Amino acid sequence: MTTTKYIFVTGGVTSSLGKGIIAASLAKLLQAQGYRTTIQKLDPYINVDPGTLNPYEHGECYVTDDGAETDLDLGHYERFLNVPTSQSNNVTTGRIYQSVIHKERRGEFLGKTVQVIPHITDEIKRRIQILGKSGDYDIVITEIGGTVGDIESLPYIEAVRQLKWDLGEDNAIVIHLTLVPYLSAAGELKTKPTQHSVKTLMESGVMADILVCRTEHELPEDLRDKLAKFCNVRREAVIQSIDASTIYDVPNLMLDQGLDKVVLKKLALNSSVPDLTHWNQFLSRHKNPTVEVTIGLIGKYVELQDSYKSILEAFIHAGAENEVRVKVESIHSEYITSKNVAEKLGHLHGVLVAPGFGERGIEGKIEAVRYVRESNIPFLGICLGMQMAVIEYARNVLSIADANSTEMEERTKNPVIDLMESQKTVIDKGGTMRLGSWECDLLKDSLAYSIYGQSSIKERHRHRYEFNNSFKTQIEDAGMIASGINPETGLVEIVEVPDRNWFIGVQYHPEYKSTVANPHPLFVAFVKAALDFKTNTNSVSMAQKQ
Repeated sequence: MTTTKYIFVTGGVTSSLGKGIIAASLAKLLQAQGYRTTIQKLDPYINVDPGTLNPYEHGECYVTDDGAETDLDLGHYERFLNVPTSQSNNVTTGRIYQSVIHKERRGEFLGKTVQVIPHITDEIKRRIQILGKSGDYDIVITEIGGTVGDIESLPYIEAVRQLKWDLGEDNAIVIHLTLVPYLSAAGELKTKPTQHSVKTLMESGVMADILVCRTEHELPEDLRDKLAKFCNVRREAVIQSIDASTIYDVPNLMLDQGLDKVVLKKLALNSSVPDLTHWNQFLSRHKNPTVEVTIGLIGKYVELQDSYKSILEAFIHAGAENEVRVKVESIHSEYITSKNVAEKLGHLHGVLVAPGFGERGIEGKIEAVRYVRESNIPFLGICLGMQMAVIEYARNVLSIADANSTEMEERTKNPVIDLMESQKTVIDKGGTMRLGSWECDLLKDSLAYSIYGQSSIKERHRHRYEFNNSFKTQIEDAGMIASGINPETGLVEIVEVPDRNWFIGVQYHPEYKSTVANPHPLFVAFVKAALDFKTNTNSVSMAQKQ
């Protein structure tokens, strides 16, 4: 008999109902009762990982400490639980088939016809249980991407059916997240989509133990009774998930609905009152800010907020820490020019130039950096944003007019940003960047050192291009310093301009490590700098009026 309990979260009716948030919220409630809990995501697409997907296609690609390029839901898992995820927390159909095909080529299935059942489903079951068999967790929550009834999801649902049988009744349960839509013309909520969704799940041999119903309106008692009767679940297992003002409200909403109690009862585990003290303190600060700052997010995927999900959430964490509401103004870099940059950025209290790939919108980002540097507006550049800061400085301070990155201009004579040496022989695009957690030594008396309060840090990376050390002396002599260096490779990880108000660029992705429990210090300091800039600007304006 297994000692690890398994919870499977499936979805029906429509995508984007919030399976990841429900899974993370439940995990938070279980963790707050002392259970060692983790979450994993099974994605039905055939890509091996989302690393080569355009952000418009799939949102941001989240990176773990061990270098896995994963679904953005893993960011939610870490932000809620404050526990690092890993390669084992995200599995795709592509990775499953790749593993099975490699085994077949090695001869592990000699004499056998390799089929979806049992070979693919066996591999899925093996992957699901890796975290459970590690001995590190009491409960493993597995979110299955897509919607019940999708062809792509069928092998996963079959694997769940088998695992429920293999593990035993008290060791595995299924939570089905579904939609109860409100028809304004009829003035009522409709249960039929949920009934059909549950029926589809049952046709695959899986019966939901708990229904979580997404809704815009309160579910009346008679409707809950109807869902319980028609969907073969107990009345207390019909859970309402009403729309919330913030995703961070959901753990408390699920607590009020008793989701954790129902889950623990079905898993034959003891329940207690979750300790959400720190969580609710964060919520209180988040919902009751004393002041507001406006920070510009300069990028080329700003139409889709999921493209910069971790950055937006890091601003929420840092804002709460400073008791400040951070109003993020998304600005498309492709439309920034020297003629309109003051109009677009002049009212901001801080500017973040976002990460990305490719040449589209690059000149707009460089123009934005020039404006904020010269205007002394607090600046944070992340990955490509840091590289744009270096190019801007080389062009406008060192007067190297054609300074560029070889990513944008392969034949540039002044490649202040260049392809990493280790990348020059790389042909395959998937999973070959500099990925995962790397060390960085900080220069004492630097802004970075004052922010982190220590001389050595570890941050997560995802890039191919780097600061070209051939230009390091020349750039530093002009006033921009390299305040963070990787001790192993000598790569520049952080640049800053000491004579500016607050100007820092980092090659890594600090947003990946920001959580509710531990807001990232770089974002906390950036928001504080924006607040100080606003206060000082207002003070100057008032003095001038007097």
